[in-house]
Amino acid sequence: MNAKRSLWLGSGGLLMLAVALASFGILPSLKPVNGASSPDQSFGASDMQQVVNSYCLACHNDSFATADFSLQSVDFTNPGNHAESLEKVVKKLRAHMMPPSGMPRPEFETYGKMTTWLESELDQAWAANPDPGRISPVHRMNRYEYNNTINELLGIDVDVMGLLPGDPTADGSFDNIAASLPFSTSHMERYMSVAREVTRLATGLPPKPSISTYEIPLYMSQDWRQNDDMPFGSRGGIAVSHHFPADGEYSISIKMETNYQDYVKGLGWAQLLEVRLDGRLLERFEIGGDAPGTPSPLSFTGTGEPGSIDWEQYMLYQASEGLEVRVPVQAGPRQVSVSFVRQQIEPEGIPQPRQGGRLPANSEAYLAYQKVHAVEIAGPFDTVSNAEDSPSQQRIFSCRPEQQAEENACATDILSRLAHQAYRRPINDSDRELLLEFFNRGREMGSSFDAGIQFALEFMLSDPDFLIRRYKDPVQLGPNETFNLSDLELASRLAFFLWSSAPDEILLDLAEQNRLSDPQIYQQQVQRMLADSRGVETLVEDFAAQWLNLRRLDEVQINTVLFPEYDMSLIEAFAKESQMFVAETIKTDASVMELLGANYSFMNERLATHYGVDGIYGSRFRKAILPNTDQRGGLLSQGALLTVTSYPGRTSPVLRGKWLLDNILGTPPPPPPPNVPILPDAEAGEMPTSIRERLARHRADPICSTCHTVIDPLGFALENFDVIGAWREFDEVGNPVDAAGNYPGGVEFSGFADLRDWMLDRPDRFAHTLTEKLMTYALGRRVEYYDQPTIREIVRQAADRDYSWSSLILGIVQSPAFTMSRAPQQVAEIVIGRDEGAKAD
Repeated sequence: MNAKRSLWLGSGGLLMLAVALASFGILPSLKPVNGASSPDQSFGASDMQQVVNSYCLACHNDSFATADFSLQSVDFTNPGNHAESLEKVVKKLRAHMMPPSGMPRPEFETYGKMTTWLESELDQAWAANPDPGRISPVHRMNRYEYNNTINELLGIDVDVMGLLPGDPTADGSFDNIAASLPFSTSHMERYMSVAREVTRLATGLPPKPSISTYEIPLYMSQDWRQNDDMPFGSRGGIAVSHHFPADGEYSISIKMETNYQDYVKGLGWAQLLEVRLDGRLLERFEIGGDAPGTPSPLSFTGTGEPGSIDWEQYMLYQASEGLEVRVPVQAGPRQVSVSFVRQQIEPEGIPQPRQGGRLPANSEAYLAYQKVHAVEIAGPFDTVSNAEDSPSQQRIFSCRPEQQAEENACATDILSRLAHQAYRRPINDSDRELLLEFFNRGREMGSSFDAGIQFALEFMLSDPDFLIRRYKDPVQLGPNETFNLSDLELASRLAFFLWSSAPDEILLDLAEQNRLSDPQIYQQQVQRMLADSRGVETLVEDFAAQWLNLRRLDEVQINTVLFPEYDMSLIEAFAKESQMFVAETIKTDASVMELLGANYSFMNERLATHYGVDGIYGSRFRKAILPNTDQRGGLLSQGALLTVTSYPGRTSPVLRGKWLLDNILGTPPPPPPPNVPILPDAEAGEMPTSIRERLARHRADPICSTCHTVIDPLGFALENFDVIGAWREFDEVGNPVDAAGNYPGGVEFSGFADLRDWMLDRPDRFAHTLTEKLMTYALGRRVEYYDQPTIREIVRQAADRDYSWSSLILGIVQSPAFTMSRAPQQVAEIVIGRDEGAKAD
């Protein structure tokens, strides 16, 4: 018999097969468990062996090894010797995912006894022989870390992430996993190019004129004030923070949005467009209608004859001409805003629903609101010198030599100070000599002191000692021997976890004095870093954005014929809601369970209207109490999550269920087998079936049923939310929504509120999953089986503080997995950067 067919035998057939194998000595004798043990009866290794014999070995034996997993050789009197296998068992048992649906199962209480006993035994075995895991000896900065570090180091505010190669994610999780971050010649070339650009910007060297273009997405509504950076009484347009590299004259030009025939929209009536710099009005343009220079449609001839006014040519080309301002600007970060003065209009005729997927006719585009398509900022032209340094120059130039003889001493002071923070360690004579060599070379090429500093900084920001964090093994370590990280290594690890940036002077000074590893000082520094705005920003913008898939919002495609209310303003509101919501729980050090059960959220008028919440007006986001927590509350009901787990034209219980298993329940399903057929659509003339009926047919395939029996019912519980997160009672094809779901182990829920309450009743489960995610992000490596005892201990300790954010974070940074490492099984030396090298597996 083909071993793979063993999965699909009936339950009776599997038991008969197992008994037969036992009779031939292939499996141990099977001893069924006679019900659950009484509360006062101990559960031990023999009980565990009996349960495994009865319910597991039929599939997971050495002969069949279903899913390449066998329990036949496991000695339950010594679980620590089989920790890797048994941690997998714990995860499946905690989720009640094994035995699979349709197979005999232990009684519900037995699951709890098994997992409690296994976890206790595995934790004791780990405590007797701790394994903190091995830190990667080479860890390159990712784009986000590089961007933060250069901005803080040089005192600038620029976004260079788009200029660097993308960073891969490990298993779709985080993009800071050391083993997944390559360091190739193409990376080096891009780092060198970016280093040249940002150091010239920071030191104030005259740049060549360049053009920066800021486009507004096509599906961004411009019918109201866009955000808090826009003037009151405005609508539409865009506000951008632009770093002007030098004092000089700049050009700000505006391109108008056109319809599908390239006609500028909204020319039927005069509308006012304002250009502002740091809130100061630079120019107000009047466009369309009776504005000066606008032809009357009655004068349209279409002949193009000399002297005639061609209205079509005006709509195509001339309406956008002249929308340009030239203005002198001082170097540094400035805010440029372009917006319309808000004018209320009431369309004539019977009000019509919005038609997001339909192309408006020319007559409709003619009477619509005008829209900005893009803003271009060009320059600098005619640069001028300014006696006052920019913020970045003040940050860099701690001294100014008055004569050439003083230049080397001043350059040494500047470069030593910046290199200390850039290299995250004390600077030695070799470092100073090399940086001064680059300074002198740049001084000679650029004929100025500033040019020499710029060239040395350009080298510094492309130096492997800056780009790569290195962790060295102490000398004379035996294989697998554990050791504490040095204080300097600990400072870097802490800063890149909590700030996604290099350690500041306070951390470095403590580390160089070997005081950071003092437990009291260490805890004080962690609390200081969490209180810093960078701590919240990093955990929200980088960690949470990846954990919650918020970065995928930019890739969302929505069928606007089916969902005409969709636009980019709504997607941006989804992202901001989730960011502000997570940030609030971190800033207040709330229980992480508030992420699931909060009765509030953050919204503006656009989002509140979408959610059906009354009494919120304007573009400003604010904290709002939710009127009906049976329909809204916590992450599970936020539009960001619901949109990224949907298809363009319909919801997906599969995507939503998988996301819940992976990110909330911590039991990710295995990847689907190849060539899985898509869900069938209704044939021509047939009544469309519900997604529940289509997935039921899909689960009829035995290959699909094992995973989808768990995935689909979780996703069904969120079916009251449509593709873009609005509450509904009927699905896309008009069928009544059936939001009933279940979970292995006899758990039933009737929709979103039941699912959320069931999760809230099991806080340790969600806290464990979030700790796993946080630890993966903090360590920069995958969480392995030997990390599970540490995670369980962190969660147990955090329970006394109601699973607050700080209790989980402190537990992680104080754990052996974060503060220690172990030597490799075989020691090999590799040379990294300019130093003597580091040890690696």
